[in-house]
Amino acid sequence: MTTLALTGSPLWYASRASGTLALILLTAVVALGIASGGRAAPHRVGRFEIGLLHRNLSLLTLVFLAVHGVTAVLDPFARLGWAVTVVPFGASYRPLWLGLGTAALDLLLAVIVTSALRRRLGVRRWKAVHWLAYAAWPLALFHGVGTGTDTRLPLQLWLYAGCLGTVVAAVWWRSAEAGPGRIAGRLLTAVAATAVPVVLGAFLAAGPLQPGWAQRAAATTILLGGGR
Repeated sequence: MTTLALTGSPLWYASRASGTLALILLTAVVALGIASGGRAAPHRVGRFEIGLLHRNLSLLTLVFLAVHGVTAVLDPFARLGWAVTVVPFGASYRPLWLGLGTAALDLLLAVIVTSALRRRLGVRRWKAVHWLAYAAWPLALFHGVGTGTDTRLPLQLWLYAGCLGTVVAAVWWRSAEAGPGRIAGRLLTAVAATAVPVVLGAFLAAGPLQPGWAQRAAATTILLGGGR
């Protein structure tokens, strides 16, 4: 019987666990927002209940994102500063992949702030900013895949596949239940949703699933991090 040696610090494990949970929750938030919008909204459940669940999941996502960011900064291995939690692509450690996660967090914070000011901003402006949440999801997904040192683990790969399948299924459900009209927009949305798994699969095959990915990511750090 073999045992798995735990070589990382508790902060490292806390950062990875909270980041994974945040991705799962964000996937649920995005999928729920897509599947319950417009004519696709279920008739057996009231919109108030759906809206309340959507809001609570969003707040819980931010809680785990905060834990993820704090534990990553406190972990002495990467030597990150507090600025990287809000300023994208400013880290010396894997700046590209960390920057994607920071950009996703900034988009979600913009959605939360504008939601609190919804009455002052108006529905149109609020909806325009609210769409940023959908852009935050692929950024968070690629952040986890590119940064995570456990990406090659089968369980983690299945988790990413589940997140992808959930959002793509929600998009296709929304397109199918939208009714007649806006065929071009529906087709474009379906193609964009399908493109994400294709791009992610190609990236995994060429990057994180290949031996030496950690060293290649470190080379990106040298190029973008001022030679450190």
